[in-house]
Amino acid sequence: MFFAPLLSQSQQHAPNSGQSAQSAGHSRGQQLFATTCAACHGLDGMGSERAPNIITNPQVQKLSASEMFGVISGGVPGTGMPAFQRLGKPAITSLVAYVKSLQGKNQSAPLPGDPKRGEALFFGSAQCSSCHMAAGRGGFLAPDLSTYGQTHAAEQIESAIMNPATRDSTKSIVTATTTSGERYQGIIRNEDNFSLQLQSEDGAFHFLSKADLKTIERGKESVMPSDYSSRLSTVQLSDIVSYLLSLGSTSAAPRPHHDDDE
Repeated sequence: MFFAPLLSQSQQHAPNSGQSAQSAGHSRGQQLFATTCAACHGLDGMGSERAPNIITNPQVQKLSASEMFGVISGGVPGTGMPAFQRLGKPAITSLVAYVKSLQGKNQSAPLPGDPKRGEALFFGSAQCSSCHMAAGRGGFLAPDLSTYGQTHAAEQIESAIMNPATRDSTKSIVTATTTSGERYQGIIRNEDNFSLQLQSEDGAFHFLSKADLKTIERGKESVMPSDYSSRLSTVQLSDIVSYLLSLGSTSAAPRPHHDDDE
């Protein structure tokens, strides 16, 4: 065990030093995480555009301390995760212990509402599924939220629903009309000086040449409604947040985010 030498050494100096040594190890791990890992994984470890969530991701949570030690020490070939063997065994051990402590805190946090009621709202009266997909069901116009709960805390999810200004990104509905009168409506997935790629509500992609288009009408408002503060009660909001959090805890790791993943 990587922790055994450190524990034995601390116990030789004072019989009651175990707690202080543990506290010092936690502080060191926290400092190392902030300076070494936070730039990519986020200060809370919940992930960013540069690296995945390592706190609530089930694939990471199931790693043993020794397995996590190996990942940090040797890196992950073919990804952006470098090897940190240069830090040395004591430092990496402190990092592992700190990450495990963050995972434990997250696991013990109670859900703010009822996930079952939240699921019914998501696919029912709240109409979230008209644009968003979750667990393989729902719409295509907005991001898939199956793993959203892995990278966002309850407060962040609630804020994204209630406050448009805090959302990761926004997309508006675009209506393209051809010179022959055909009308296409959806979200822009790709665009250049000569062509336009729209994805309609049914998930179909439409590749349109701008030379064949009569008009392109770009909506000013996001496809995500801005009035959920009046449409949802506090209880309903908590239930939807709980559904996304519970869904995130059972979903596969999220893929890296790209700007066109809207």
